Amino acid sequence: MPGTLAVLQHAPWLGRLLVASILRQAGVTTGAHLAAINLGLKTIPVDRRRHRDRETRLLAIAHGFLAAAEIGLKEHDRLALARKMMEQKLDGRRTSSKLPELVELVMAKPLVSAGMVAKALDVTPQAARRIVLELGLREMTGRGRFRAWGVI
Repeated sequence: MPGTLAVLQHAPWLGRLLVASILRQAGVTTGAHLAAINLGLKTIPVDRRRHRDRETRLLAIAHGFLAAAEIGLKEHDRLALARKMMEQKLDGRRTSSKLPELVELVMAKPLVSAGMVAKALDVTPQAARRIVLELGLREMTGRGRFRAWGVI
């Protein structure tokens, strides 16, 4: 039916993206925190989240927020440690090195491709791949072409 929202059985992740997009478009949020809340709620069993008793549902949501906060703090610590390790690789580099810019790009975006790096750092795709390897980012796609790298 046009104009109604319905659950997609084979793509449940799409709803979360849709909600984040709607909230960003309305100016309610930047969207960065929505994934963490969703991850927290996913740790709570479905029967508690959809229980008939209102108090049980509210407690489940509260526990979901608590779990989301814990997951977010762990992710923050992981990224802070990764940044520190990457910054250690910057010691002794030339001032014209593109590595500091790559560190900032990788911290801002969880997954980068050679094209993204080349465009952001104003280098060739070949130089982008070399800089990525120099920084020691983890290759995430397992492919020879159209590769993407992320923070370990």
